[in-house]
Amino acid sequence: MNPNDSIPQKSDSRPAEPAPSPLTRRSFLTRSVAATLAAGGAAVGTGVLDSAEALAVELDPHSRLTRANLAYRLRCKAALGQRRVQPALHPTNGDETLYPNHIGNFSKGLPHNAIGEVDPAAYDAWRHALQSGRPEDFEAIPMGASSPSLQRKLPFAEYGINAITLGAAQDLTRLQDFRGPKIALEVTPQTLFRDTLPGATTGPYLSQFLLLPVPFGANYIEQQMRTTVPGVDYLTNFADWLNVQRGELPAQAQQHDAQRRYIRNGRDLGQWVHIDVLFQAYFHAMLIMLAGPDANDAESSGLGVPFDAGNPYHASANQDGFGTFGGPHIAALMCEVATRALKAVWFQKWCVHRRLRPEAYAGLVHNRLHGVAAYPLALDEITASPALSMLAGKYGSYLLPMAFPEGSPLHPSYGAGHATVAGACVTILKAWFDESFVIPDPVVASTDGLSLLPYSGALLTVGGELNKLASNVATGRNLAGVHWRSDARESLLLGEAVAISVLKDQRLLCNEHFDGFTLTKFDGSTVTV
Repeated sequence: MNPNDSIPQKSDSRPAEPAPSPLTRRSFLTRSVAATLAAGGAAVGTGVLDSAEALAVELDPHSRLTRANLAYRLRCKAALGQRRVQPALHPTNGDETLYPNHIGNFSKGLPHNAIGEVDPAAYDAWRHALQSGRPEDFEAIPMGASSPSLQRKLPFAEYGINAITLGAAQDLTRLQDFRGPKIALEVTPQTLFRDTLPGATTGPYLSQFLLLPVPFGANYIEQQMRTTVPGVDYLTNFADWLNVQRGELPAQAQQHDAQRRYIRNGRDLGQWVHIDVLFQAYFHAMLIMLAGPDANDAESSGLGVPFDAGNPYHASANQDGFGTFGGPHIAALMCEVATRALKAVWFQKWCVHRRLRPEAYAGLVHNRLHGVAAYPLALDEITASPALSMLAGKYGSYLLPMAFPEGSPLHPSYGAGHATVAGACVTILKAWFDESFVIPDPVVASTDGLSLLPYSGALLTVGGELNKLASNVATGRNLAGVHWRSDARESLLLGEAVAISVLKDQRLLCNEHFDGFTLTKFDGSTVTV
């Protein structure tokens, strides 16, 4: 059958819309009371019905049945358009086939032997459940337990003067396959732990949208957070590391700072992305941009960023966007695109890559350097780094110090959920708002995180700061030790693709005369959706 044949077509044999039944006083009262109750309202008037009784007239160009049929046909047409998109290929790095003991893949939470290698039978049972999709197969997986070099403390503002961060920049410059941003072919304090996204290396490390106050309707949110105490890392001894790989609860509880602070270093940022709500950062950014300046309450005012020039209501003298192309539309879209992005990345995690986490790779390095196992690791660049000897000197191990007591989550490393949602939500915001808008009176956090200070330097645009926001959230997970840089980089692109797909779908369904939103993608190219 031709797929076009599946689109419902208009037909003259369609049943006619039924004529309204004769109107009596009783039927009118029944309909009026039902309609009032359904609307949650109350009848207004004298309560006396006269001879002018009549049915309400729907001011719509189509009858009820025609409107329903048109909506159905439109959705079918949009769905068929999505079906015609060629499904993407999903190549992997081949580690699952290359290493029969599965040392190159995620296995946390399953049974592990004394040196941290997964039980092959348990791994196979896990793969079988993923392939079958049957809930009973997941329940049959053998579980490991009954319960489910880092400079994090240094303020971002001091990266350019600290010996450790200067050494880290030199160390990353030496890595042949390092793909982060550079200046004159070198990693510098200005590019350290940043991304190549447009605007991500301009100005302060942290995006303005993680610092500026948030006008939340009648409420007002200062962005000081509950962070953790400095100098405390987790899973630095092998016994704790092994227990957590087996899915056991961590031996230590997280220790929190009694003072709330603005994000001012990697430890704060790591803790922020430890417990944030899925689309929190981007919802805050949206609220900051939507709210306009308030001369009577300057401290709780927003930026009042104009909508994208492609918004169809810019040219209207009589209408304004609301449920479509307005504030409520973009607010709801933050949640919608976030959940779609999360589903897309979960497929990549479980059904395609099953990539091991950095903490698990550190265990392989630890065992190799202690002579416990002869894993085929490329250690030349790792052992050449002074960070390795610093770890051994401080902790007596080569394990990766983790920011969270539980270490990484109990799901594979690629793709990164935070980065995918960041890519999706930021893409929507760049489509919706004027990216070229310059942010007035930018700020930076003080080195103790107790106040915000004025920033003077390169101009900061909405587009650049939104890219920086996505980078901050994605990199915050890297700083905590739970993701690779490549997880964040590629997952931002995955989220961007999800958002563009959602925008294309919504464009098919809008009634407005709309030529599309124009936005700057993460690779710097411009696209109109």
